[in-house]
Amino acid sequence: MTDASIIDGKAFAARLRERVGQEVARLKDDAGLTPGLAVVLVGEDPASQVYVRNKGKQTLEAGMQSFEHRLSESTTQEELLDLVETLNADPEVHGILVQLPLPEQIDSAAVLDTIDPTKDVDGFHVINAGRLATGQDALVPCTPLGCLMLLRHHLGDLSGQRAVVVGRSNIVGKPLAQLLLGESCTVTIAHSRTRDLPAECRNADILVAAVGRPKMVKGDWIKPGATVIDVGINRVEGEEGKTRLVGDVDFDEAVKVAGAITPVPGGIGPMTIACLLANTLTAACRARGLPAPDLTL
Repeated sequence: MTDASIIDGKAFAARLRERVGQEVARLKDDAGLTPGLAVVLVGEDPASQVYVRNKGKQTLEAGMQSFEHRLSESTTQEELLDLVETLNADPEVHGILVQLPLPEQIDSAAVLDTIDPTKDVDGFHVINAGRLATGQDALVPCTPLGCLMLLRHHLGDLSGQRAVVVGRSNIVGKPLAQLLLGESCTVTIAHSRTRDLPAECRNADILVAAVGRPKMVKGDWIKPGATVIDVGINRVEGEEGKTRLVGDVDFDEAVKVAGAITPVPGGIGPMTIACLLANTLTAACRARGLPAPDLTL
């Protein structure tokens, strides 16, 4: 049996960003509208600083406006909520993203609930979660949206596929399950309390791992020929004291069994920022009452 084909998220994300850039240029020419993304960073978390820098760079490269707000670690919840309300009222801003995690004195849920749902490009607001769950137009969390785009591109019609999502977070597991239901998959959400988790995974035509535990999903958990989407990004000890990134799936084992698999790094990770840009474009179009472009590649 040959090794699984590798689903190249990095290449797909590059094409998606290019497509978003083309649609942004068309929107400027046809409607005089430039989508704007505001990113708020509170504190000095190094990983968050890298994410915010990358988001700002890619936002500008797509032809959008980028608004960065960097606040000190001691910022109060009231100060942050005031900023969010200001951004809600700013017509130049079509997407608002408050980088998580936030310092302990700030209630993340209160902040996310304050963001205007029509500008909630992270897709975390309870209204967007409810719209997604009931099959209405919603701004969808970026990582699940990236997973769905890669699955559609690789498999085409997903109707009737058995999908198992390992992980039940509000950020990935639950919204991805809703998206897969919308594609007429038969969906199981599994988690740490699932009885005989390996057996559940072996039922899957599409297996998604989103638990945050390095190499948890072993090769013998995978149905031969299944499509495996690895959402995990875990930093582990490598050779000579250096760290390296691994997923939630034991790639070396899984690649011998699966039909197709996303690598870590280079799989789902690059899709997340590309989908953030796509959501900002969608939000800008909806704000002006224009149809959002179909970004299916």
